[in-house]
Amino acid sequence: MIAITGGGTGGHLSIAKALKEELNKRGIKPIFIGSTNGQDRAWFKNEEGFSAKYFFDTKGVVNQNKLGKIISLSKIALYSLKCFFIFKKHSVKKVISVGGYSAAAASFGAIIFKKELFIHEQNAKTGSLNAKLKPYAKAFFSSYDDNSPVKDYPVREDFFTTRRVREDLNTIIFLGGSQGAHFINNLAKTMAKPLKNRGIHIIHQCGKKEYDELKKFYQEENLDIELYGFIDNMPQVLNRADLAISRSGASTLWELCANALPAIFIPYPYAAGDHQYYNAKFLEDKNLTKIYREKEVDIKSLLNYITSIKLNKISKNLINTIDKNATKKIINYIFTSPVS
Repeated sequence: MIAITGGGTGGHLSIAKALKEELNKRGIKPIFIGSTNGQDRAWFKNEEGFSAKYFFDTKGVVNQNKLGKIISLSKIALYSLKCFFIFKKHSVKKVISVGGYSAAAASFGAIIFKKELFIHEQNAKTGSLNAKLKPYAKAFFSSYDDNSPVKDYPVREDFFTTRRVREDLNTIIFLGGSQGAHFINNLAKTMAKPLKNRGIHIIHQCGKKEYDELKKFYQEENLDIELYGFIDNMPQVLNRADLAISRSGASTLWELCANALPAIFIPYPYAAGDHQYYNAKFLEDKNLTKIYREKEVDIKSLLNYITSIKLNKISKNLINTIDKNATKKIINYIFTSPVS
């Protein structure tokens, strides 16, 4: 049996879902170990593709005061030991970590109880937990590491099946990630009228926190905007867009690549190690995107850039940035890796 662990944010959980779907295709229902905090339960509490699900009362350690760190570390240690009984109950031999604080307990449990640990690092800058666990891992997968046994990013199949080459700019989608982004939301509000005046339809995924406020704003301004707090059928919605304005969390970035959807990235400026910037930099280096720092965003220049983008050329080239068989390759490697 295989256990998948990790989460907290949609970026981590989307990888967990992609790996789960590939295992399901092979007749395997893994177990999932996550946290009661973050988005783990919202994503997977009703997911039938797992044979069992466990949500631990764990939190991250970074950005907490001294007492908070002690409490968090104590809970991680406690639940790491609890994993002994979970692993035994389900005959778990391999543990796949997709990162995030949700992965800490089961990952340390895998090391303590001598289970094979496989790690997927989603970002260009390795997270602090993954950096600590890497020396103990059987394999460390990363799209930004030349030593990774599989370098392609695991993206769900439906992002590829809904892919199309973009030709004309008819629809723009604003993406703030699974939790929304205040800066992206304000940018969408500011750009809504100028874009609508150019005949461009707007899709805006704003996060649940600011949904009511934005709905009221668009109604008062008499703007016909397709507004979502959260998008369940993201591949199908992306298919209708011709350009994205987005944060550059790794999963979002690679899903856009898989869908051949050109994007302008505005990295979250406070991301650890500035990883969102470095996530997108490889695309900018290939002239496949433009990165704007928040402080650099100027509406006039942004509008001028949007109308000058060569959508067809970029869309075609994005297809070559990612292999749709990445998830299959990762699972194949996990099954065929020699026993230590």
